[in-house]
Amino acid sequence: MRGVIYDGKQVRVADDLEVRDPGPGEVLVAVSAAGLCHSDLSVLDGTIPFPVPVVLGHEGAGVVEAVGAGVGHVVPGDHVALSTLANCGTCADCDRGRPTMCRQAIGRPGRPFSRDGRPVYQFAANSAFAERTVVKAVQAVRIPKDIPMPSAALIGCGVLTGLGAVLNRARVDRGDSVLVIGTGGIGLNVLQGARIAGALRIVAVDANPEKEAMARRFGATDFLTSTEGVRDVLPTGADHAFECVGRVELIRAAIDLLDRHGQAILLGVPPATAEASFKVSSLFLDKAILGCRYGSSRPQHDIALYAELYRQGRLLLDELVTATYPVEDFEKARSDAEAGRVARGVLTF
Repeated sequence: MRGVIYDGKQVRVADDLEVRDPGPGEVLVAVSAAGLCHSDLSVLDGTIPFPVPVVLGHEGAGVVEAVGAGVGHVVPGDHVALSTLANCGTCADCDRGRPTMCRQAIGRPGRPFSRDGRPVYQFAANSAFAERTVVKAVQAVRIPKDIPMPSAALIGCGVLTGLGAVLNRARVDRGDSVLVIGTGGIGLNVLQGARIAGALRIVAVDANPEKEAMARRFGATDFLTSTEGVRDVLPTGADHAFECVGRVELIRAAIDLLDRHGQAILLGVPPATAEASFKVSSLFLDKAILGCRYGSSRPQHDIALYAELYRQGRLLLDELVTATYPVEDFEKARSDAEAGRVARGVLTF
């Protein structure tokens, strides 16, 4: 079968990839569509260290092909969106409704794939850039069959992360002011999360002025090409500032632009060794800096919720898919994503 493999030096579309059958508590999914996220690109440029060889991709949707023993919530033929959260479901954090904190779901890459008889790693417990993948049952979330697969694919990462950061982590409330730095795939979902939450003023910042129309479509009330103008729009600062780029100078800007009792939520991924600085005194008025893993999501609950919001017309998904590519055109998809020419490019199988 086909899959996008990175060997530490180059990335290629291979056609001789194999995947094992699902074991107990696992699901085999025939992937229909997969979004190309900057986290995939971050593996290629070394920002996210990961063992190789690895099958990339982590934002996908497809059709259940087979299930292992003990799996009852999905059956062959079901349409599913895939999450990257291979949580155990039984630890203290899972029991408290905090699956993103499950220690079984962090830093334990499996190798369900093989090529030429050699094992190949799975990226983010998912590897959606393959015609078929095996995931834990908890990662396969049944969705209505009337949701187009390219749109459904985006729920599993960009939507969970962006909306989750707003609704679960920051808990944006009606009438709040929100600053979103960076309007890529994550930033756009933060914008529409803020809109859904009822934020009154939603300020988007992106260096590319061509992104203004899309940002406003997703919920921005104001658009700026630099953080320098934020105080003109929000004189006292923002209640919530989301950094969606992963640059330390923008993290500092997000903190500096907070109002009293404001909070900065960090979503962008800088290099693993990056350090950011801020004035300690700037936090004394009950301000906070929040990390956020995967939107603090509960995928089985949240994916179903977001799918219904989409069906009601309240959540935009189709508009995020600005280009689709057959998997053989991965390099074109990669080039467009790196150049910022698409909100989200989607690979199809």
